[in-house]
Amino acid sequence: MPTLTPMGFTPDEIAEAVGIYASNPEYCRSSVEYDPEHIAPDHIEADLREEAGGEGGHVLLARDAEGRAVGLVCLLDRHPTDGYPWIGLLIVHGDQRRRGIGRLLVAAVEDRFRRQGRDGLRIAVLENNPSASAFWSALG
Repeated sequence: MPTLTPMGFTPDEIAEAVGIYASNPEYCRSSVEYDPEHIAPDHIEADLREEAGGEGGHVLLARDAEGRAVGLVCLLDRHPTDGYPWIGLLIVHGDQRRRGIGRLLVAAVEDRFRRQGRDGLRIAVLENNPSASAFWSALG
C-alpha cells in the first residue's frame, strides 16, 4: 500500500511532482493550466503551495514501498461552502496507472477522514477528463 506523506516542497519533491504531472498529459490538457509538453516546475510549485497554504489544505505525496513517488493528493479538511472534506486532486504517475494505486489512495483518504469522525467526502473532477470520470464512476 502506498504511503501518504505531507509534501515538504523540497527541490526533489517538486521534481517528483513535475514528473507525475508530465506523465499525465490527458490531465494537463483537461485542466488547460499546464502544457503537457513543457511542465514548468515553478508553476507546479506555486499551485501546490497554494493548495497547502489554504486553511485545512494538504498536499500529500504517495510513495511506494521503494520510496518512489507514485501519486499526489490535494485535500481540503473542510470546504467553506458545504463543510465537507474534499479531494481536490488525486493523480497517479502515468506509468503506475491501472495497478490499483488510485483505489488505495482513495481508501487511505477515506480512512483518514473516517478516523476524524467525518461521514462524507466530496471530490473535484474535471468534466472534460474522461479517464478521471471513469475512475470515480467505477468507485461509485
